[in-house]
Amino acid sequence: MTSPEPYLDPKRSINERIEDLLGRMTLAEKAGMLFHTMVMISPDGDFNMDLGAFGGPSIRELLDKHITHFNLVGSASAEKIAAWTNQLQERAAARRLGIPITFSSDPRHSFAMNPGAHMSTPAFSQWPEAPGLAAIGDEALVEQFADIARQEYLAVGLRAALHPMADLATEPRWARINGTFGEDNELAARLTAAYIRGFQGAELGSQSVACMTKHFPGGGPQKDGEDPHFAYGREQVYPGDHFEYHLLPFQAAFDAGTAMIMPYYGMPVGTEHEAVGFAFNKGVITGLLREKYGFDGVVCTDWGPLTDAHVAGTVFPARAWGVEDLSLAERALKALEAGVDQFGGEHCPEVVIDLVKSGELSEARIDASVRRLLRDKFRLGAFEHRFVDEEAAANIAGNRAFRAAGELAQRKSIALLKNDDILPLSGRAKIYIENIDKAVAASYGDVVDSPNDADIAILRLQAPYQPRNDIFLEAFFHAGDLDFKQPELSRILTIARSLPTIVDIYLDRPAVIPEIAETCAALLANFGADDAAVLDVIFGRFKPTAKLPFELPSSMDAVRAQKPDVPRDSENPLFDQGFGLRY
Repeated sequence: MTSPEPYLDPKRSINERIEDLLGRMTLAEKAGMLFHTMVMISPDGDFNMDLGAFGGPSIRELLDKHITHFNLVGSASAEKIAAWTNQLQERAAARRLGIPITFSSDPRHSFAMNPGAHMSTPAFSQWPEAPGLAAIGDEALVEQFADIARQEYLAVGLRAALHPMADLATEPRWARINGTFGEDNELAARLTAAYIRGFQGAELGSQSVACMTKHFPGGGPQKDGEDPHFAYGREQVYPGDHFEYHLLPFQAAFDAGTAMIMPYYGMPVGTEHEAVGFAFNKGVITGLLREKYGFDGVVCTDWGPLTDAHVAGTVFPARAWGVEDLSLAERALKALEAGVDQFGGEHCPEVVIDLVKSGELSEARIDASVRRLLRDKFRLGAFEHRFVDEEAAANIAGNRAFRAAGELAQRKSIALLKNDDILPLSGRAKIYIENIDKAVAASYGDVVDSPNDADIAILRLQAPYQPRNDIFLEAFFHAGDLDFKQPELSRILTIARSLPTIVDIYLDRPAVIPEIAETCAALLANFGADDAAVLDVIFGRFKPTAKLPFELPSSMDAVRAQKPDVPRDSENPLFDQGFGLRY
């Protein structure tokens, strides 16, 4: 009986398998490993080799480029996702070396929907966003969540998590706050470590989902709160000299064994480091990450640092901040020389091939990154466990126990900020509701159509933002001012002055709500919770215990005066970080 090739033999050491496979790879196959791009599944789950994601190359073209790391976007039923990933694994297995695909995903378990950051997936259990987990503040619960998410990811063939975010919410206008554990670096460090333990276990193995912790060295201190997905948000600033403050959660991630790190798009301004995006920043990637912290895992850029994307007739510029004037080849070379292993959201390995052939880049440098990437595939047991059980996927993902755990966490994450002796509600009152499903509310009270006919008003609001729709994706990033504008503010206050009003506000960012807080009879904050969860707290079926993971400023003047890199520094905040009432 013929023995397997050494790289296919699980009895051999991982290093032996890496070196054997590396020695068999062509330059083109190595170059393909350095790209981690997107593929899309449609809601019906049909597999189509000619389908591209957001107008990009088809799956067939990506395989021909020898790319084996795919960020899966879109969703379907668990069984159909599992069948879809199995079909693509079959195509990969049939290629010359049979290198399995590593499927990755942004967060899929919360309520938020942003194709550039996270997506809600009905097939999975549903949990509060990361600030909600921070509002609970329980490391064991975060690890439980991550362990459940790990099982659901594994069931459908996802082996890498493009999370957690170890960034801090020190700039209240930043659009990515709902991916963070708040603004306290010690709490964020503890929860980041617990999150990684839940996904990866004590060490990376066949039952792990590898974590790509982001966005090193901390993406929170954005100038004016703008996000570097867009050119106007490219600068990260540190007027409070708190660069080091943002590193503690990453240190915790290293200690927990995170497999991968993603640097952010932003470029540091006014620091010792070169004013270029972190993916191109040798002082940050090699000097700080590799040398100071000793990180030897995979470093993958955030998505789209090299090339412009053309989506739905719109040009989405490359996030090549600080190096916009460099050519594509020069950008790729600068990032590789900075210490990056892989380009996220890109699919141009021919650029790397040309750099090697021209002598500008050594093949040995490529080999160093390929070794890291292969090491993770072997540690995950990807060669031995490339396929998943499609029938089992339907029974594991979103099962009753997992959904119940998520629903309990939703309730635990709701913070009570004001209570004028009105909560919990009792009896069966006439209730006027906004942004609540009438069928759900009918289980708690008699729903009426007008405040004039009601005993109580219950309003579910969302933290304000200023819509921007000029560029693809921009509409999904809630940015700008945090206060309610007219006439909406007056409309809300009119209701609250006419009858006892309970306000529940979804805080994907802090909100500036002094008038609402003063006028309403009770105020709750949620970070991703369904109607039943909120109403359970209002009607006393669940008692609130959560605390704010970030402060709520008292005015936009206070927001503009605070320093983006410093926590808890707005003047006279309406509610402090850590505030939360009980009854």
